[in-house]
Amino acid sequence: MILAVFIGVLLLLQGASPFTYKQCIRNNDDRRLRELAAEPRAGIGQALLDVALKSPVWAYVLVPQARASIVKTAEENDIPWTKAKTWLKSHKGAPWNDEHRRVEVESEAEYPEYYRRSFHAYEDGNLSYDAAIEQELASRSIGARNFPAYGERGEDVFRDAFDIGLSKLGAQVKSNDDGSAMVVDFGCGTGTSTRRLAKQYPGATRLVGIDLSPYFIDVGTTLLKLAPNAVGIGEDGQEGWITSIDADDRIDLRQGDVARTGLPDDSVSVVNLSLVMHELPVSAAKDVVDEAFRILQPGGQMWISEMDFESPAYAAQRENAMLFSLLRATEPYLDEYADSMEEMREYITELFGELKITAATGRHYALIATKLSREDKGEGVIEDTRFKPDGSYGLDDTHLRPWESKQTDIRK
Repeated sequence: MILAVFIGVLLLLQGASPFTYKQCIRNNDDRRLRELAAEPRAGIGQALLDVALKSPVWAYVLVPQARASIVKTAEENDIPWTKAKTWLKSHKGAPWNDEHRRVEVESEAEYPEYYRRSFHAYEDGNLSYDAAIEQELASRSIGARNFPAYGERGEDVFRDAFDIGLSKLGAQVKSNDDGSAMVVDFGCGTGTSTRRLAKQYPGATRLVGIDLSPYFIDVGTTLLKLAPNAVGIGEDGQEGWITSIDADDRIDLRQGDVARTGLPDDSVSVVNLSLVMHELPVSAAKDVVDEAFRILQPGGQMWISEMDFESPAYAAQRENAMLFSLLRATEPYLDEYADSMEEMREYITELFGELKITAATGRHYALIATKLSREDKGEGVIEDTRFKPDGSYGLDDTHLRPWESKQTDIRK
């Protein structure tokens, strides 16, 4: 298998033809479409590389290295990964320290076949307490990579960028006739995005976070109950989580399939999907969009914050067969997601009637789809402002290079 890796890399270095490109951009002025989408490499070199990434070499050598890199990025950016993880895991009353709950959670839910795949370098994917406990830690580390100039605050700036993009597109939480306003957070994980929505929209009367993983819901519910300070804040100034968390009775985190929520038709003000779509096969993504449309009230909005493989930064990353193959090994549906971006925009527009999309970072987009009535739909409207009139992407890319764990001081 090591030989397969060597041969695959050798073929790549020898210049096997990498990609073909389609180019198009759409903006509000001329409605031209320019799409930058690199097709995945094929041929014997890629085949050998794929075999190698499914081998024990990947599981026992590369995965630990990848995980070590994430932890290193965190610690070097003053994100106390080890201390915060130890603090959370040590709570005696937590579900992961309750043998009865561990047995219960392993048998209580059924999952779609696509969800049983390995994700994010965890063999059991999202179906383990290890993955759940480390989710927010990894998110902080990835945030530091997206906005390295901000170090430990990188994730805050990263998520702020989506908020700015959504606000630019007209994000609003519209109340029902009875004054209620429900926000549903699809694929909420441990509730990072749900808690953030609660702070941003105090007028929302109820915030429901739904995730397929009972492990993630257990961690998120525990964090809400503990309402911890961040490490270094509080009376002892030592123990705590990586961020301060406030208890909020409006938040309800629940295990379930976001494609079948059981919520009433036309009852929800906003459905939020934060970095969820790229983890779904296209068929599942369409089911999720259908469910969002069903439960949204007329005039309600679906918000999507996601990776943009039509941005030059991600297109270039996809052009590098080795790097992108490593990424695909932890994100099994990434190629399918990248190839289906235009298809999904058209699907959403036809269903909802109106779609607006803009650049949120140099390699991510913010999208709002508004549920229009049949009379108002017409042929459907797409307003795409990701690219500037000259064809360049709307925002600069600030992401670290793959081999970097912290931004270096350019003055040195």
